[in-house]
Amino acid sequence: MELEKLRSYANLYKDNLLEDVVPFWMKNSPDPEFGGYFTCLDREGNVYDTDKFVWLQCRQVWCFSMLYNRVERRQEWLDLAIQGAEFLKAYGRDSEGNWYFSLSREGKPLVQPYNIFSDCFATMGFGQLYQATGNKEYGEIAVATFHNILRRQDNPKGKYDKLFPGTRPMQSFSLPMILSNLVMEVQHLLKPELVEETIQNAIHAVMDIFYQPDLGLILENVDPDGNFVDSFEGRITNPGHGLESMWFIMDLAKRSSDQALIQKTIDISLQTLEYSWDQEHGGIFYFLDVKGNPPQQLEWDQKLWWVHVETMITLLKGYLYTGDQRCWDWYEKVHAYTWAHFPDPEHGEWFGYLNREGKPLLTLKGGKWKGCFHVPRGLFQCWKTLEAIVEKKKVEALQEA
Repeated sequence: MELEKLRSYANLYKDNLLEDVVPFWMKNSPDPEFGGYFTCLDREGNVYDTDKFVWLQCRQVWCFSMLYNRVERRQEWLDLAIQGAEFLKAYGRDSEGNWYFSLSREGKPLVQPYNIFSDCFATMGFGQLYQATGNKEYGEIAVATFHNILRRQDNPKGKYDKLFPGTRPMQSFSLPMILSNLVMEVQHLLKPELVEETIQNAIHAVMDIFYQPDLGLILENVDPDGNFVDSFEGRITNPGHGLESMWFIMDLAKRSSDQALIQKTIDISLQTLEYSWDQEHGGIFYFLDVKGNPPQQLEWDQKLWWVHVETMITLLKGYLYTGDQRCWDWYEKVHAYTWAHFPDPEHGEWFGYLNREGKPLLTLKGGKWKGCFHVPRGLFQCWKTLEAIVEKKKVEALQEA
């Protein structure tokens, strides 16, 4: 493979990140009056709703802290991260330290802390900001929140769970999946034994409980013993979650030099893609019923930004770590679809929601579920992974010479 082609790919991601996506959020999202960020931005970046969704606020704190730590120590990036963190510190938690789901523009609670993902991304955001600033309080918030997540993980919604207890108990994939990445984000703040225990528990959950070898797929929900449940919730698979989780596990496996585990993540990723790729219109389906029944989610056939960007990360890391040509071939296929449909060169940033045919269903750039996270993180990860592939190819060429 030509190094020049790899470098051009790397520059595409780098330039889109630094010259398009990051400036879009810097220009349009800060709230200069009350602090924090606007995330409900239309195609041109105008604010169309001022509610502040805590998990998206936290993700943006993480994003600009990460850019400051890992790309360049730009003061404007750090200032923007601190602005969000100070707003969250003042208004984001209830008296027990649980993070609300949403706040008014001024910071008054709107939706109770029923969703533990606010806590997960608060941990990420404050942990990354601690690395940038050395501010002890930010580190303490990250650690306290992480321990709160561990305490709640068996009953994450607590008193806000609407399900009737005991009739059909199920465990959800989302939290163990996020923990497999979250623990690495805050490992610098945790005791090493807790880091290792959390890593092993997360790998076990993802690879041994939610991955179902007979299906070759990762399920969103299983019973308490990890068994398939023949119901709407039990049959559903979210290919994007499965594919995203594989680069989390891949990184953990790389950390411990577990090549067999890396290969298993690649095999699962390719099985998932073969299953979920739309053969008629291209792109990856959002939800599928593993028995081929009509999914409960009416948006099942939409093509979403985060699914595709996370898939590209997984495929590039798989190729970097193993050289498996199947990863590269699939990467080029997903890359071509993604860049043809999601970026908006006219007004900046990416569309989030396409219909099955690949046309924008909503032209928003941010809302209740889309914020400043998957696109910039994905662009950064793809850029850096492609650069690592270039370096690996150069070393291999020298060894062969």
